[in-house]
Amino acid sequence: MLADFGITRVARHTGLDNIGIPVWCAYVPNGRSVAIAQGKGITDDDAKASAVMEALERVVANNPVVPILRASAQALQNGGFSFDTLSCLIGDREEDIRPDEQLDWARGKELLTGQDIYVPYEAALLDRTRHNRYWMSSDGLASGNTEEEAILHGVLERIERDAHCLWQIGSEEDRFARCFDPLGFDDPVVEDLVRKIEAAGLVMRLFDMTSDIAVPCFTAILGPAKPKESIRFVEVTGGNGAHLSPVRAAIRAITEAVQSRITYISGARDDLSLEAFQKPAPFETLRALDAIPTAPIRNVPSQWHGVRAHIEAVLNALRDAEIAPVIALRLSDPHLPFHVVKVFVPSLENPEGARARRFGARAIAKALFS
Repeated sequence: MLADFGITRVARHTGLDNIGIPVWCAYVPNGRSVAIAQGKGITDDDAKASAVMEALERVVANNPVVPILRASAQALQNGGFSFDTLSCLIGDREEDIRPDEQLDWARGKELLTGQDIYVPYEAALLDRTRHNRYWMSSDGLASGNTEEEAILHGVLERIERDAHCLWQIGSEEDRFARCFDPLGFDDPVVEDLVRKIEAAGLVMRLFDMTSDIAVPCFTAILGPAKPKESIRFVEVTGGNGAHLSPVRAAIRAITEAVQSRITYISGARDDLSLEAFQKPAPFETLRALDAIPTAPIRNVPSQWHGVRAHIEAVLNALRDAEIAPVIALRLSDPHLPFHVVKVFVPSLENPEGARARRFGARAIAKALFS
């Protein structure tokens, strides 16, 4: 059925690098965002499935199967409907939604209360062939075998992106103090990943970037072991991961850093610029490769079993941090054998992008008071 979604082939890119950690790509030549989707994993099957699901969620977001309600924010309010204009996602040089303005709304679910809530349809759209008032991004876009699985991935990604933004705002001293040795996990999968990276002549540093939201988040920085002056921007890559299990969060971060490296090696992504291959690596990023691992390992046994238990634990962490609302919007046809959702958490920070508002209240507060 992949051909029905414009996916023409799936390719193994692992061998383009000398690390050996599986990375696959799925090609969507007529896709309305990027034409190449990538996936990583511990095995080839993991990475292949990851790439295919990444491609499917983007294709679905090109043209979501979502009932539309044409109305103004004022009309929704008068009708007693809950809604969020998602002003934090308004695109650069675009105006906010006016109360009397007619626009298309899609009905999502507020996960903390279970109530229906309307969001602007354009905020979920990922179609770069048309003008969009909202920042077009895959942030919070997720897929799964079930809708619950997709929701869990989407919420975790939003928490991870928020944590990374806040981690970057912190001082270099604070960031480096949270560097730790991944071998301290005493986990065979992590040990194998580290062994392969070191055998390839590379250096990796892993940092704990967990925020006030008590969901483990890590970032991995990967680069060559050679004189810093000659290292280009594309030779140092990063990856992030979030999961209730610290080990699984770390594995996601490490494998994503490897995937990012192959992205540049292959040159396959159509959103890569020539400048990226010519400029030197930022000095602060190179300094991170010299960080000395000192932070203690926080590896705790899993207390959750099943997707539903994981979702509830993550939502409880957001409740404890007073983060609301948490909105899930189903984008895919419910009859398909996979599910795609877009998760919005307006109170959380977003990655860098072409938005009218680069930072939210959490980032501003950390910059001013931390």
